[in-house]
Amino acid sequence: MDVKDFYFDLPQELIAQDPLEDRSSSKLLVLDKKTGKVEHRVFKDIVSYFNSGDCLVLNNTKVIPARLFGVKEGTEAHIEILLLKRREDDVWETLVKPGKKARPGTKLIFGDGILTGKVLDVVEEGNRLIQFSYEGIFEEILDILGQMPLPPYITHQLKDKNRYQTVYAKYDGSAAAPTAGLHFTPELLERIREKGVRIAEVTLHVGLGTFRPVKVENVLDHHMHSEFYRIDEEAAAQINETKQNGRRVICVGTTSCRTLESAVKEDGTIEASSGWTDIFIYPGYQFKILDTLITNFHLPESTLLMLVSALAGREHVLAAYQEAVEKNYRFFSFGDAMLVV
Repeated sequence: MDVKDFYFDLPQELIAQDPLEDRSSSKLLVLDKKTGKVEHRVFKDIVSYFNSGDCLVLNNTKVIPARLFGVKEGTEAHIEILLLKRREDDVWETLVKPGKKARPGTKLIFGDGILTGKVLDVVEEGNRLIQFSYEGIFEEILDILGQMPLPPYITHQLKDKNRYQTVYAKYDGSAAAPTAGLHFTPELLERIREKGVRIAEVTLHVGLGTFRPVKVENVLDHHMHSEFYRIDEEAAAQINETKQNGRRVICVGTTSCRTLESAVKEDGTIEASSGWTDIFIYPGYQFKILDTLITNFHLPESTLLMLVSALAGREHVLAAYQEAVEKNYRFFSFGDAMLVV
């Protein structure tokens, strides 16, 4: 399977730089995975596609202000780090720019010294393990010093950092937002509940590996980075009952989808669990839990586009993307949405 099979031409001006004022007013492309038929709606219309007894699965991870700017002790050289994965004892796996200034033993200073870091080691793909020192609570210091880690294709400054969070975000840990969820408002979620749709919450802390380009020609040679997930007893019970009743499990975003498909047992049920997943879903994959997917429009040749293609068929998905381009849909994190039914 060639990575070029998932290429499409995207005009630069269709990459959304700013979130819409009303989260739920984005466009919604509805794709029938069996026929390839496409409908064009507004996101708040999505309620009409849900039925009583369905289960909507949300990823309640919260993006941390994971981008820090500091200086190298001694030389005062400027350095930027991105927190990727929390280890133990205040050690984080990080992405450092420029990496050559962060050799093991290097001391880094942030915010005039209220936070310092020492580079311990260089690990996979040149990432650095950094041990942080501070007084007080790390998350509070991050709120003061850190910036939201917007993807590199977003060049505008974010005026309100809450717009890169879902309205149901709860648990700190992501380096990127589960962006399909950015379209929901509290009012829209209430309308969904009133229709008799159950809402289950799971957690997957999104790492940058999800968005890394596929650098191999053969898709099968690509390796996904691992991400931490958690499913509690309540969510597992809701999802299992939905399947037993013959109703649909509707995942909000590829992260919710990957969480469930990672945790499903051989008998097709979900149990409360937590751990690390590096599941890679591409065409040929047989979905065991997910029936319907809400997602944004993804980068060409990305693992996210491959996951959607696994659900709806590559030809259907690329044809829908072509129609979205022709109709000036907004792409990527702050862009419009797709519902695959």
